[in-house]
Amino acid sequence: MSDSHKAALAKGREEGRIVRAYLEALETTKPRRGRKRTVESIRKKLAAIEKELTSATPLNRLHLVQEQRDLEAELAHSGQSVDVAALEKDFVRVAKDYSARKGLSYSAWRAVGVSAQVLERASIPRTRN
Repeated sequence: MSDSHKAALAKGREEGRIVRAYLEALETTKPRRGRKRTVESIRKKLAAIEKELTSATPLNRLHLVQEQRDLEAELAHSGQSVDVAALEKDFVRVAKDYSARKGLSYSAWRAVGVSAQVLERASIPRTRN
């Protein structure tokens, strides 16, 4: 394998990593329906589950344990923030080449939540469907 081929593969992996990180950040930071859960409300629910577990039937216990684990994971991730601006800056830098190489259209990017402003800054034209 030539050095230029290795460099092209490395560039593709790096661009893919940047695009993936940006899309995941969009997914995790997009507004959700309903009332937002607070750390306090999660802790209250965990305490209620702990009480319920003592008298739950085996099947209910299974569901309560799963809900407990889900809430604990949510609590663990609640303090983490994602620097979407930095990820967006990297995305804008690589999106045009990545899009051309993978044959991705403007509308495909829009369908997964990338804003029109970001696509414009990335120089991805609206002409491809």
